[in-house]
Amino acid sequence: MSWFQKEIFLSPKPRGFHLITHEIREQVPEISEFFVGIAHIFICHTSASLTINENASPDVRIDFESHFNKMVPENAPYYKHRLEGSDDIPAHIKSSLLGGSVTVPISGGRFNMGTWQGIYLCEHRNYGGSRKLIVTVHGERKPR
Repeated sequence: MSWFQKEIFLSPKPRGFHLITHEIREQVPEISEFFVGIAHIFICHTSASLTINENASPDVRIDFESHFNKMVPENAPYYKHRLEGSDDIPAHIKSSLLGGSVTVPISGGRFNMGTWQGIYLCEHRNYGGSRKLIVTVHGERKPR
């Protein structure tokens, strides 16, 4: 069994839900070296999150954003943390609801997800900037 870990940075994205599976694959080609394993993907931020969901229809990502904005509104009168703008505490709450990591199986050097699944960056800030991920892979490397 072998371990591999790499820090990567995602390009800045606007507020919303964005498919990032391809960005991870491009920046971590070492995944192709693993015959079988697990990839743990962790985001190093408290105002963005990761999840796995529908990868085909962009309407799903729009609906996610609409739902989370209604569920966790900006400027709620009971919020105390307001130092970084009206989108900050809602971003922290959304991040906690969705989570800071996903785990994906690796089979034959590729992510082994369902046909309609993709990894999302859930950007909860209006101007979140570049986001840092740590990708840790544990598994059996392909024979050389």
